[in-house]
Amino acid sequence: MTEAPSSTNLAAEKAAATAAARRGGGDFAEVVTHAHVRDIALPGGAGTMALVTLDNGFDHTKPNTFGPQSIANVRAAIEALQVRAEAGEIQAVGITGKPFIFAVGADLKAVSQAAEREMALGVARAGHHAFGAIMDLPVPTFAFVNGAAMGGGVEIALACDYRTISSGVPAVALPETFLGLVPGWGGCYLLPNLVGPVNALKVIIENPMNFNRMLKGPQAFSLGMADAMFEPADFLEESLGWAAGVVSGEVTVQRPEVSRDEAEWAAALKAAKGLVDLKTGGKAPAPYRALKLVEAARTATRDEAFAAEDEALADLVMGDELRAGLYAFDLVQRRAKRPAGAPDKALARPVTKVGIVGAGLMASQLALLFAQRLEVPVVMTDIDQARVDKGVAYVQGEVDKLLAKGRLGQDKANRLKALVTGSTSKDGFADADFVIEAVFEEMGVKKQVWAEVEAIVSPECVLATNTSSLSITEMAADLEHPERVVGFHFFNPVAIMPLLEIVKGERTDDATLATAFATGKTLKKTTILVKDSPSFIVNRLLGRFMGEVAKIVDEGTPIEVADRAFAGLSPMPPFVLLGLVGPAIALHNNETLAKAFPDRFYVSENLRRVVEAKKSAIYIWPEGKPVVDPEVEALFDKPANPVVLTADQVRERILSVLADEIRRMLDEGVAQAPMDIDLAMISGANFQFPNGGITPLLDREGISEKVTGKRFLPPGAASVPA
Repeated sequence: MTEAPSSTNLAAEKAAATAAARRGGGDFAEVVTHAHVRDIALPGGAGTMALVTLDNGFDHTKPNTFGPQSIANVRAAIEALQVRAEAGEIQAVGITGKPFIFAVGADLKAVSQAAEREMALGVARAGHHAFGAIMDLPVPTFAFVNGAAMGGGVEIALACDYRTISSGVPAVALPETFLGLVPGWGGCYLLPNLVGPVNALKVIIENPMNFNRMLKGPQAFSLGMADAMFEPADFLEESLGWAAGVVSGEVTVQRPEVSRDEAEWAAALKAAKGLVDLKTGGKAPAPYRALKLVEAARTATRDEAFAAEDEALADLVMGDELRAGLYAFDLVQRRAKRPAGAPDKALARPVTKVGIVGAGLMASQLALLFAQRLEVPVVMTDIDQARVDKGVAYVQGEVDKLLAKGRLGQDKANRLKALVTGSTSKDGFADADFVIEAVFEEMGVKKQVWAEVEAIVSPECVLATNTSSLSITEMAADLEHPERVVGFHFFNPVAIMPLLEIVKGERTDDATLATAFATGKTLKKTTILVKDSPSFIVNRLLGRFMGEVAKIVDEGTPIEVADRAFAGLSPMPPFVLLGLVGPAIALHNNETLAKAFPDRFYVSENLRRVVEAKKSAIYIWPEGKPVVDPEVEALFDKPANPVVLTADQVRERILSVLADEIRRMLDEGVAQAPMDIDLAMISGANFQFPNGGITPLLDREGISEKVTGKRFLPPGAASVPA
């Protein structure tokens, strides 16, 4: 058993944790979660339950978190309940959250400002002692998970004897390894001993490694993380009735026995480690530390396990990888909501109708998105009726899929279908406020489109281009009103990828730009202001990246070796990514960039041959494993004097050219700051979140200074404060 709570220990831990939050010159101000206690008479005469409600006093948009004072509040409440339980005043303790929120874990702002290991250790121990006190209560304890539960929120529930969950809970997760931490307030010990190693590792390792995937309430229940599940409408009432049955003995909770077989645990851990190796290339310490903690959970005592979690947390909190993860978290949670350089939103014009030039796959995805988010009429056009009909049919088919999955009702489905229409004429754009084109990526084609559209629409109508690489300024040059042309570059698939690059041409005015940002926000996209330049941010960096990898392969390094170099950096190996993007699109992007910057961007003749042969991918997948397509390999010319690099040499060379290109882009003003480049690469190219995108990694490995003579970010921005 852990040591009994005491007011002396509580004060010491609170002081240590608070000091950890305030060191390093930060201005941390905790949003305190309170532990409100009220007595509930359990149904059926089962006795009195002390129900603890976690609530920080805000609505669901500011979830309950556990900072130093919040943890102290939980422990103080439990200490008081210990006394009451021992006196026979209460027969059970329940814990729930405010409406729609249970709790989402540690206050990351406090964690990010810990500047000394001993203080990080204090934060870890404070959480364990608070949650351990729940485990030591002499009466049955229940967690009623009524809303989102992540990290410490899951762990406080695990500290209870029993758990119910609402079927409407949208997110249950232990996301710590995604950020660079471990579930360190009991998660690595309690979860595997509750649901077994396979299910626990799905939550602790597999889901975080797969872009921080979340469980919904029913999924968490099916894994065994809760003992009962009830509908949202009467969740608390049903949970209290169920708890009364448990207390009175009328309800028996049965759980599958967790195996202690060493071989079974070893097999689960081996599979999880293989996934971590694949995703991180061995360069992220947190998931490996979590694996060791789960391995030890099979035989460890609670004290031993909690002490090991404390040490792991203290080490990781003082590591740069965590700080990079927290930096990335801050980008997507804060900077993404306040785009740097965006004009005053008061200048934005209302958008009451949207026109889309094109009815292909990209255009059809855009039509669906605009109809769903803006809920205004959307008109698609194309050169013949068959294309138009296909585009409209795509939208209707996607709406039907959402209806079948219960994502929307019949009335909403009917409204969405009615909003999207098609025509071979652009006359329907006459009263549109916003027209976007998604036609062939060729300047002459796009200029012709805009000339035709301008003859129909009002002078204030925004003309947005979804170009991925062409000049906005040149595209608008021949128009009567070039000031209303703006880049509006989505990433594929449109419904999933968060990034929207908003590109300002030389003559784009503030009203157009403000309307573009306001529209992007309504579309629920991460909007970033970009200067008009070849391929903008993401495709320019990917072009340099992919071009250099192709050059390395053309010089003699095998494709498989080159691909192995990027675990833990890019979302997938570059030649796998090439198949997803499409060799023809990748070649076009590289040709555009090579034309603009012939000294730095490489166009592979081998890739050109792949495109000419109409090959759509580099790999084939027999038995589910990637193998270079022999027909593709036969297309590659072999160099007379091959230069074969190791995976580490490939990685350093690629990081070096990325550092060079990022410095040039910042000097040119393509992006507002390094933070926007990182946000773009995370949200538009799925670059690894725990790296902080790209610039913290370049700083951490010394590449930035080696190549450019200086860091991209100041010390402490995505690293441990000095």
